[in-house]
Amino acid sequence: MKKRLTMILASLLFVVTGAFAQMQVSGTVISQDDNQPVAGATVQVVGAPNVGTVTDLNGKFSLTVPAGRKNLRISYVGMEPIEVSARSNIFCSPAISRPWMR
Repeated sequence: MKKRLTMILASLLFVVTGAFAQMQVSGTVISQDDNQPVAGATVQVVGAPNVGTVTDLNGKFSLTVPAGRKNLRISYVGMEPIEVSARSNIFCSPAISRPWMR
C-alpha cells in the first residue's frame, strides 16, 4: 500500500512539474509597411514543428510553448519571416519581401 501511494504521489508530481514548464504566449502581428494587422500569419515554435497557430483577423495569436523552447518563427506569404523570443504580449512587425531590392 505504501509503495502504491508513493508511486501515485511521484506521478502527480511529474504531471504538475510538466504543466508548469510550459509557457502561454500571446501577441499581435502588425505589418511593418502600413502598421495594419496581419491576418493569417503563421506563428510556429522553433524546434517544435507541430506546435503553432495562425493569427486571427486582428493579427492576434495565442499558443502554449513547450518547455525548452524559446523562439517563435512568424511568417506570411510575401513577407520576410522573422524569429522572436517567446514571451507574453509579443508585438511583431514582419517586413514585406522585396526581392528586387536585394
